Amino acid sequence: MRILTICLALTTLPATAYEWGQRNTDFPPAFPEQFRAPLAETAGTLSIEELATDLVHPWGIATLPDAGGWLITERAGRLRHIAADGTLSGPITGLPEVVAVRQGGLLDVALAPDFADSRAIYITYAKPFGSNESATAAARMVLAEDMASVSDVTDIFVQDPPSPTPMHFGSRVVFLDDGTVAITTGEHSRPAERVLSQQIDTTYGKVIRVTQTGEVPADNPFVGNPDAVDTIWSYGHRNIQGATVAPDGTLWTIEHGPRGGDELNMPEAGLNYGWPVISYGVNYNGSDVGSGEAVREGMEQPVYFWDPVIAPAGMDFHDGAAFGDWNGDLLIGSLNPGGVVRLSLDGNRVTEEERLLMDLGRVRDVEVQADGSFIVLTDYADGRVLRITPGA
Repeated sequence: MRILTICLALTTLPATAYEWGQRNTDFPPAFPEQFRAPLAETAGTLSIEELATDLVHPWGIATLPDAGGWLITERAGRLRHIAADGTLSGPITGLPEVVAVRQGGLLDVALAPDFADSRAIYITYAKPFGSNESATAAARMVLAEDMASVSDVTDIFVQDPPSPTPMHFGSRVVFLDDGTVAITTGEHSRPAERVLSQQIDTTYGKVIRVTQTGEVPADNPFVGNPDAVDTIWSYGHRNIQGATVAPDGTLWTIEHGPRGGDELNMPEAGLNYGWPVISYGVNYNGSDVGSGEAVREGMEQPVYFWDPVIAPAGMDFHDGAAFGDWNGDLLIGSLNPGGVVRLSLDGNRVTEEERLLMDLGRVRDVEVQADGSFIVLTDYADGRVLRITPGA
């Protein structure tokens, strides 16, 4: 494994020091902390250790207990084990078939809360259907002791209806403090499909909440509504590719906007987050999104938004002795312009933003370790798994 150290400046930056880029809209933020928080730069150095290389578009990571290494997904459909010493396994067998086209493939991976006893893991993936269609799915399975195979594969959620568009799968899976599972979806991008984000009789552009075996929790907001899918937790989302749980148990998500308008949210039961009616961005051709507004009564505002985008991916809350000043902060993978975005929070308000490791390019996932170091995945055909620690 190769280790290199990079230096960080010893200053706090004025708000004009970072080149934010030209905005796509001129919508004012709904409240002062919603946009372009003060920029800062951490004092000290960062060390980057290569744990594994030559992975093909790695997408998700899960840290195994007892120094057992990590599970890594490759979008092409492979699940791999990386040992603590960096040894990379061959593909783990027994996984379901995936549609590895455009943004589809094998996506997230997470360990069940009782993994030490059950050895259960969860994945999300693009599930194939006839006529070249696919849908976001989440499955539970059991990982063999030798890390070579999985068994007892059971879908706990399948998006409906399937789509002909292999785009915007969303696809994070996280465990909530009450024992349920949150699964994020996208709306498959096309104008004819994106409108389904506003319809509660489909699971496009939604946060889904189910039990660990796929049943509907009795307190889901649309239980008993004959016109709604009862697994829906929140709706009006575009493409949620990041989700994590805060130390206080709150679910946070992050989703891609179009040109501008990436959003950080705290999705609450039954609420509508606006897509594609309102947005702080514009369509890729420069036209207005939906109503051409960013605020509308009955639709929720994001905690924070970016314009231009960071193209957000996986994220995690920081906790641990390493980088201890960051405890409680969010670390977010950025695909464009790349690197890691750090947000300091005061409750549900962003107080500070920092850009880290931008030379790494497309960071697909971030996983904080128990000691406060963190792992990042770079999303390339020759992707890498890197551990970031404080430098000397």
